[in-house]
Amino acid sequence: MVDVADKLACFRAITGLEDSDLCTEILQAHNWDLELAISSFTSNHSDNHPFSSSYTATDTTTTAVDPSNATIHRSDSTSIVPAGAPPPGLAWKIVTLPISVISGSLGLISGAVGFGLWAAGGVLSYSLGFIGLGSNSGRGGDSLAQLVTVSAASREAIEFVAQFERDYGSGSSTRPNFVSEGFMDALTRSRNTFKLLFVYLHSPDHLDTPAFCEGTLCSEVLSAFVNENFVAWGGSIRGSEGFKMSNSLKASRFPFCAVVMSSTNQRIVLLQHVEGPKSPEEMIVILQRVLEQSAPVLVTARLEAEERTTNMRLREEQDAAYRAALEADQARERQQREEQERLEREAAEAERKRKEEEEARDRAASEAAEKEAALARMRQEKALSLGAEPEKGPDVTQVLVRFPTGERKERRFHSAATIQSLYDYVDSLGSLNVDNYSLVSNFPRVVHGTDKVSLSLKEAGLHPQASLFVELN
Repeated sequence: MVDVADKLACFRAITGLEDSDLCTEILQAHNWDLELAISSFTSNHSDNHPFSSSYTATDTTTTAVDPSNATIHRSDSTSIVPAGAPPPGLAWKIVTLPISVISGSLGLISGAVGFGLWAAGGVLSYSLGFIGLGSNSGRGGDSLAQLVTVSAASREAIEFVAQFERDYGSGSSTRPNFVSEGFMDALTRSRNTFKLLFVYLHSPDHLDTPAFCEGTLCSEVLSAFVNENFVAWGGSIRGSEGFKMSNSLKASRFPFCAVVMSSTNQRIVLLQHVEGPKSPEEMIVILQRVLEQSAPVLVTARLEAEERTTNMRLREEQDAAYRAALEADQARERQQREEQERLEREAAEAERKRKEEEEARDRAASEAAEKEAALARMRQEKALSLGAEPEKGPDVTQVLVRFPTGERKERRFHSAATIQSLYDYVDSLGSLNVDNYSLVSNFPRVVHGTDKVSLSLKEAGLHPQASLFVELN
């Protein structure tokens, strides 16, 4: 019982019907399927009650609509009601109820079948593409990269715009520029452009719809006025979002137009709604009045947005200046730090080189001293190996040695002494700073090299006297 009572209360709130018995009969006819009953009532309510040609407008103020739960908090609104046409009685509603049920059921069944086929095709196409059997499978992952995610609301809007263009735009280039996006996106667009949102709910089955679309919406004067001053959004009540908005805006007669604007707390302000057919001139008068009444709000919103933009730009400039100054300070500190590090490195490098040079000098002095000591020992050893200089005699050879510097040294040797003794003698004098040299005699020129050091002076032809000079190799 609680579920039945809730459905009955919800159906009465959405449809606006006050007769509980009639609401109960409608729900029972639809097996208490709330969505099916609402869809049937919405799609057939206008068809079962033709409009008269004269309407009276009840002028009131705005209405706040909450799109999240489709509830309307009405303080007042502008409603268009037929003059002199009393509402149908209970008996007429009961008589026409089966027709409404059948029509709504067929509409829902066709919509469900179409949606099911579309969903099945999409799933099959995605599955084939995923396993590499799609039409673009030869390009690997390119097929998946080309998929574009479109929300259901945007897809409905795109389909509505295309259908409206096919039905009413082929013979005329003038029509409202309905945005191809969902209602909330269109509302956001209108808020960002500081315009009001013109809403058109399309009922394809209504008798007045073709004439209103062709003669009013697509008229040059009205379409130009709407395109210049509003962001236009349209939706078919056969679609999910169009149906939802028809419930949110309490659309009971068609054609239905409304002017809304966004408010705080995710709410929508309903500024004006027009039900029933209207001429272009009547629509312009109504829309012009809404624009004049809403102009202060839009101007204030624009000024506030410009102020926010200016403040944001000023903050960005200040932040940019602060960042630039901070980066300059950091760059200067970094440069100073790098300069200090460079100086420290250069000082350390100079100290290292100084120490290396000092160590090299000490090492060279030590090596020179060791070498000099070794040479001195070698000269001393070779001088001792020569023995005492012999006295003149027949077995004694007189040898004269001339150095590259012009210095001359002369000594006597036993004729049996070897040429190696002559090299030891030259080495013991310490007159040469090189080790690689040869003793050479002239006339004829003979080089007494390492291959002859074992020959005696007599065997080498240097007895009884010889004159040799040192030739550096």
